[in-house]
Amino acid sequence: MTEIIDVVAPVEQEGTKAVVQSWYKKVGEAIAEGEPLVELETDKVAVEVPSPATGIVQEILIDADGEAEPGSVLGRLRLGRLRLGPLREDVADVAPVKTPETAMLSPQAVSADATAHEHRLSPSVRRLVREHDLQPALINGTGKGGRLTRGDVQAFIESGAARPAAVTPGAGAVHQIPHDRMRRRIAEHMAQSVQTAPHVTAVFEADFSAIIAHRNAHKDEYQKNGAKLTFTAYFIAAGVEAMKVTPTANSRWHDDYLEVFEDINIGVGVALGDKGLIVPVIARAQKRSHFEIAKELQTLTDKARNNKLAPADVRGGTFSISNHGTSGSIVATPIIINQPQSAILGVGKLEKRVVVRTVEGDDAIQIRQMAYVSLTIDHRVLDGGQTNAWLTKFVDVIENWPLQPS
Repeated sequence: MTEIIDVVAPVEQEGTKAVVQSWYKKVGEAIAEGEPLVELETDKVAVEVPSPATGIVQEILIDADGEAEPGSVLGRLRLGRLRLGPLREDVADVAPVKTPETAMLSPQAVSADATAHEHRLSPSVRRLVREHDLQPALINGTGKGGRLTRGDVQAFIESGAARPAAVTPGAGAVHQIPHDRMRRRIAEHMAQSVQTAPHVTAVFEADFSAIIAHRNAHKDEYQKNGAKLTFTAYFIAAGVEAMKVTPTANSRWHDDYLEVFEDINIGVGVALGDKGLIVPVIARAQKRSHFEIAKELQTLTDKARNNKLAPADVRGGTFSISNHGTSGSIVATPIIINQPQSAILGVGKLEKRVVVRTVEGDDAIQIRQMAYVSLTIDHRVLDGGQTNAWLTKFVDVIENWPLQPS
């Protein structure tokens, strides 16, 4: 009797639903267990769902661009054994395949070396290549056997190598940029947050002199041990301390109660150029040392910029940080809360400012490295006093960071 099994969307995916980006196999095609079968995309990450068994694609229940909730049945497989030659995998990954993109290349553009590295494109990669009018043979593939991945194409686009010539403005000139799926989902998420929570922002000023001194003294040591020491690592550690003063900043609003979390899972916004941003999460930050925070932060940032984040890397955030000052912003308000969280920290541009300090009982004018820090809150959850208490503690930790560990 023929056995049929379901292909199911991961139940642990972040968010309530995902969108089917593409199927790698058609109905009637054979697939081996563990081979990528379908790609799902949320507003945070894209994830490949592997085939749960070896067999034949029996039916596809949710087509490309269809929405899939966690645990929903995407399609079905008819179990069976595949008679594969010993070189099947190598041929599938490396053998040249004519595509509309490579067919358009001139003989001069496709050298013998490039032809040797032509490879089969997955549906999602092919679509991305077509959207940006790219030539696959000119992009280096990092997948198995030189296979081109979505990350390879996105990195090529972000490098500027694929950027078209600028459009010269003129009477009636217009340039349309279609929204990709990530941009649409970010827009929906931002609009939903503003509609859900009353946003209120408080702004403080922080002197970064102490953490600059600590960073200058220890960045080489951190680097030798595999961690790039950035200011964001200090913000995360100071945020953990501030949560001890105002624990309800680490919470989620429900109609009948407030859910306050013991674990402090801090998400950090990572810019992805024109693609928007993604928020990988430093899980259980309250259990990590400053060095451990810095090392995990570097790992997640590198993965985000190379399109290597897994669903677990962006799941479970309870608080977020937006270091918008890295792009030159002094103050941004309100910074939209990452629902269903209750607050988000904003850190503005670091710059030298003239301040007044008390030195031996007298006022003195000094030049210090200063930045504005803000806390945008869901006013259903937090009031002004709690918000200011959180920021007061945060600033205190930043300004009094010890030069050497205690």
